[in-house]
Amino acid sequence: MKRLLIGGAAAGLTATALFLGGALRGSPSASSAPVARPPAADSTAAQIAKLQAELRGSSDDVNGLDALGLAYQQRARETGDPTYYTKSDEVLSRALRLAPRDLVATSGLGSLALSRHRFREALALGRRARAISPTTARNYGVIGDALVELGRYRQGFQAFDTMATLRPDVSSYARVGHARLLLGDVAGARSALRLALDASLGQGETEAWTRVQLSKAAFSVGDIAPALAQARAALRAFPGYAPAYDALAWAEYGRGRMHTAIAAEQEAVNRIPLPQYVAMLGDLQGAAGRPAEARRQYALIGVIQRLLVANGVDTDLETALFDVDHGIRLRSSLALARRAQRERPSIDGDDVLAWALARTGHCQEALGYSKSALHLGTRDALKLFHRGAIEQCLGNRAAARGWFRRALALNPRFSVLWAPTARRELR
Repeated sequence: MKRLLIGGAAAGLTATALFLGGALRGSPSASSAPVARPPAADSTAAQIAKLQAELRGSSDDVNGLDALGLAYQQRARETGDPTYYTKSDEVLSRALRLAPRDLVATSGLGSLALSRHRFREALALGRRARAISPTTARNYGVIGDALVELGRYRQGFQAFDTMATLRPDVSSYARVGHARLLLGDVAGARSALRLALDASLGQGETEAWTRVQLSKAAFSVGDIAPALAQARAALRAFPGYAPAYDALAWAEYGRGRMHTAIAAEQEAVNRIPLPQYVAMLGDLQGAAGRPAEARRQYALIGVIQRLLVANGVDTDLETALFDVDHGIRLRSSLALARRAQRERPSIDGDDVLAWALARTGHCQEALGYSKSALHLGTRDALKLFHRGAIEQCLGNRAAARGWFRRALALNPRFSVLWAPTARRELR
């Protein structure tokens, strides 16, 4: 772990330097980082059509299958349509049957498993790809991402170090930045992400993605002006980029512009209706006094999650968090959170389970998971708020107020739902 912070990271950064499921609550995540200059959305669709036509005449072309499988994953990124995951799985699995030591198919299936939140599968595939080619940097990215989501932080950070040493680029820089965020080193994370930005300038979506990570890292500690500036710059780099509209919505909410935030989040949803965007839009609408509109958004989330599950995506942790936050089927949500934490025994898995336990009155058990969720020193205001709520549940009023103060001091507008609650409790 020390090497990541000093030795390994310094070597990578000197060479020129380094946020998922982000998947959870829109936090920076490196596992979705572009690894090369991506094509525009229209060209991805054209590329897919061309590859499909070529493969109709030569269905055993491993290189063509590899290219098509990766293009399907890129199209999933662009559209949010999880049926492309299933298509990618089918094509890359066929390539692997034809050539069992095909590096592209093996690592591509590893990346696909990460996108589907199937982290044990991703780890096995990443290690298999590493055995095929120990000097290919992206294999260590797959391995590191999977290990981090499985709560094996030291090993995961070591994999990121190796990746950055082999190939210091946007993907490796972003992973080091993500690791530093997990360790509570927000300044160091932002420095690494700025180096990632230097490596991505002029590369369209890649630059926009990096700016979104910088925006969200800044927002996480209540630094609203740079969060807003980076979100706007992301939209200039890649107009219409859904993650940039989501980052813009958070930044606008951070400065108290609720209606502007709603408009930005609506743009994100219009382009890619991911559950986290739809949930944020509903929360904003509810806070703005539009309960009927909020309910419509919340109903849509269930439809999207069913589509994700049908295409192999594990949504247990995200579903549990949404349901617990919104008081939906709390008993079954607790069971779902327990199952999710077993599959993803990370600080996020621990935190969601702690929150589910607290909301169902299991406060002493919740405390243990909350301590685990905070053990890395991650500066996450929502986790601090959850700890305050657990202390309050245990009757420790002074301790609860201390945690609420810490959450609000870190980011006064850390959550549309829960920042107002923290302020009310302190009053």
